[in-house]
Amino acid sequence: MSKIISFLILIILVSSCKDAVQENNAIHETRWEETTDSLPAKIRVDAKAQKILNDWKEYSALEKSFDKIYTSEHIEDFQFLIDELIENQKKMEESAYPEKFNIPQIKGRQKLFKTYVLKTKGDLEYMQDPKESMKQMITAFNDLRNQFNVVVKNTLPDELLKNEDN
Repeated sequence: MSKIISFLILIILVSSCKDAVQENNAIHETRWEETTDSLPAKIRVDAKAQKILNDWKEYSALEKSFDKIYTSEHIEDFQFLIDELIENQKKMEESAYPEKFNIPQIKGRQKLFKTYVLKTKGDLEYMQDPKESMKQMITAFNDLRNQFNVVVKNTLPDELLKNEDN
């Protein structure tokens, strides 16, 4: 008789644990949708800058990976996406920059973007809320894109910018 009672208790415990896991996943998915819905938009790049960027395949790969942020439906997808962003960012960093963009201002913005991608990865690995670091990462990417715009719209002669004596 005691074996039957202990078996029933075991079945009740197992079935009650399954419900709690399902509820936790539903809450987790709702929070992820709220996180992705509140992200800042990606800024546009000037047509002149876009023409140069189209020939830079490493940047194009990074941008395609970045665009997936807005379409990731699950946090697990986003974790894989961050790894992809890190890889593409490394390839871009090691690649040959277009002549117009081979300047410290662009490289500095790229390093800042790398910092926030790694911060977001750390938040995900330590199960912290990645919302703030995601916003910082998107802002850093937008700053990089804006710097492309600034460079192509610059009307100052290159000699003034490259002369370190001034």
